[in-house]
Amino acid sequence: MPTTSRNPYFEIRRSRIQGRGAFARRKIRKGTRIIEYTGERVSHEEADRRYDDEHMARHHTFLFTLDKKTCLDAAVNGNDARYINHSCDPNCEAVIDDGRIWIEALRTIAPGEELVYDYQYEREDDADEKLYPCRCGSANCRGTILAPRRRTKRSSSAARRSA
Repeated sequence: MPTTSRNPYFEIRRSRIQGRGAFARRKIRKGTRIIEYTGERVSHEEADRRYDDEHMARHHTFLFTLDKKTCLDAAVNGNDARYINHSCDPNCEAVIDDGRIWIEALRTIAPGEELVYDYQYEREDDADEKLYPCRCGSANCRGTILAPRRRTKRSSSAARRSA
């Protein structure tokens, strides 16, 4: 019978943010590579076919963009990294290194603290933010898991008019 390995850094349990989440088993130092995000490698076209936002009540996938051609779908052959929730005030970040995605600690994380990173889903011009709600509860919450809107430079005359 195969043995399952337990991640030494976190355990999965109920989360106030979303369903299940990953919680630190012990102190995790800043810069620690916590886990690789794994899943089936698929094209963006296949990812769109599998998860059609227009027909979903809310956006919920385990997709992660690796590069211009490839996504990882952690719903197929994924690991517990897929349970790390989004936060607008993250303690982790996703790092792509040599074709692999790693979740690393942005700061020291205390035992019992939920591991979170900013999903920053790619924003389409017509994206409906209601399909991508954020439930992180942080003081810095932007209300969506979509990437922040790009700021446009305002002309000095426009700045004067609004002052």
